[in-house]
Amino acid sequence: MVALLAVLSFNELGVSLAIVRWRGDPLRIVPTVTTVSVSTSLVLFVAAYLVTPTYTAAMGDPEATSVVRLMLVGLVVNSLVASPAALMQRRFRQKQRMLVDQVNVWVGAVLSLLLAVAGLGAMSLAIGRVVGSVLGALLFIWFEPAGMRFGFDRALLRPLLRFGLPLAGSSSIVFAAGYADQIVAGSLLGPTELGFYVLAFNLASWPVTMFSQPLRAVAPAAFARLQDDTAALTGSMRWVVGVLAAATFPVCFLLAGAAGPVIRLVYGAQWAPAASALAWLGVFAALRIVFELVYDYLVVLRRTRGIFGIQVVWLVALVPALVLGARGWGIAGVAAAQVVVAMVVVLPLYLVQLARTGLPAASVLGRLVVPFLGGAAVWLGAVLASRTVGGDLAAAASSAVLAGATAAALVLRDRTVVARLREMRRQATDLPVKV
Repeated sequence: MVALLAVLSFNELGVSLAIVRWRGDPLRIVPTVTTVSVSTSLVLFVAAYLVTPTYTAAMGDPEATSVVRLMLVGLVVNSLVASPAALMQRRFRQKQRMLVDQVNVWVGAVLSLLLAVAGLGAMSLAIGRVVGSVLGALLFIWFEPAGMRFGFDRALLRPLLRFGLPLAGSSSIVFAAGYADQIVAGSLLGPTELGFYVLAFNLASWPVTMFSQPLRAVAPAAFARLQDDTAALTGSMRWVVGVLAAATFPVCFLLAGAAGPVIRLVYGAQWAPAASALAWLGVFAALRIVFELVYDYLVVLRRTRGIFGIQVVWLVALVPALVLGARGWGIAGVAAAQVVVAMVVVLPLYLVQLARTGLPAASVLGRLVVPFLGGAAVWLGAVLASRTVGGDLAAAASSAVLAGATAAALVLRDRTVVARLREMRRQATDLPVKV
């Protein structure tokens, strides 16, 4: 799985996102995008297939070679549906996208379980994932057959690569930064502490999965529709970041403040040491949600080189901070290093990039102040509940009620902004798109 995710981060060279933000008829660039995507993935597939034995030997499990090679089929499948998926995103076809994703996940999961019961071991997971991906790809092509047109326009190649290559490089750096904490924790603290840390990180990622990922499915297309209206674009970004923070910060700070009761309630007392990391990773989750929205906004505005530079600086600053944190404070130090680097290094860099697009840093920070104060109040209440309320269920439940009430109050406070965003989304969706 690590091998597949690593290579997927550079697959199709990032050119498919150009379809989402293309100002004219996207079907003009689809054939070239499809050709570049599939050609690149085939080269990567062959290269990865050949080096798989060396990779599995280095990972200490040569017997996994056949499993890894089968998983790599996902590279080619991913490239075949890159254009149809981008067209679907551009056209706000979220109902169809949900169907594709559900078929992919559930068919793959059920098949993997059946094959595992039949005794196929790790290969059952690979088969399930590949079959689910293939069925999902067929649905993508069914819903967006225009995305499967092949062709090549040399005049389009250079602008597509100029847009996509920095994104592909950024994705690779994001992948490295995303696993740097686990590599440091595992190598310096051992497998047991790594297990505690990974559990805390996965739990802290729940708000990111629930709030950020659905937004990322529609935000780039919505921003792209407004890219010729600077005032509307910057206004929508400023409003969206505020509403998103209002809905998510209380939830993230809840996880940080009630880390102990939540861990023990969800996973059991034997996993309680993970709470020291979750106390920091909950705050980091709030930052991740904001960063991902800003990332998508900058992509639409073609700030791909700036994005790449931010990811490189992030990784360079993060690694020594992780090592220092791990040696000084264990998994809590690893988690704290993530927060410190994100606040001190990454956030200012993103604000600088936003300012260069015409969105002043002060206006963005101004939209984050009240949600941050609300989140801090939830954190304080959750800490007090964890220390004073008897029982993990009661402490977690009371903290959750506080977080829910705070989020509701913050969103209600922004009700006029929410109404504006709904109207802007309707206008963006109603803009004509050539099909």
